Amino acid sequence: MKVKQAMHKGVQSREPSTPVAQLAKLMKSDDIGAVPITENGKLVGMVTDRDIAVRAVAEGRDVSKATARDVMSSGLTCCGEDEEIDQAVRLMEKKGIRRLPVTNAKKQLIGMLSLGDVSHAVGQDVSGELIKAVSAHH
Repeated sequence: MKVKQAMHKGVQSREPSTPVAQLAKLMKSDDIGAVPITENGKLVGMVTDRDIAVRAVAEGRDVSKATARDVMSSGLTCCGEDEEIDQAVRLMEKKGIRRLPVTNAKKQLIGMLSLGDVSHAVGQDVSGELIKAVSAHH
């Protein structure tokens, strides 16, 4: 099975200048835990609900002034839409990540592969091993 058959399509991205409060509202309204950050059509980072809690709130930042650039994770790992799902799962396990941005041949963000997507696409053995790998304490 290819990643494009299992991924969540239509992922919404935001610019690095997007206020953190706006990202949090998007996460709440769309029931999502991460927002990809793009600049000039390129994926430059990701803001998760944990990033907001740890890098904004816990560090005492003024969340009314903080932007995605202030709290986002950069240096992201991505996979291609035509990769086999097993390859993507191994990559997620190796990197310890719960969400994997998916790009097309032009390196444009086209979707997101999450733990939930994997659990619906592959057997319990594979998804169980992935969950165990990414849930390990650091």
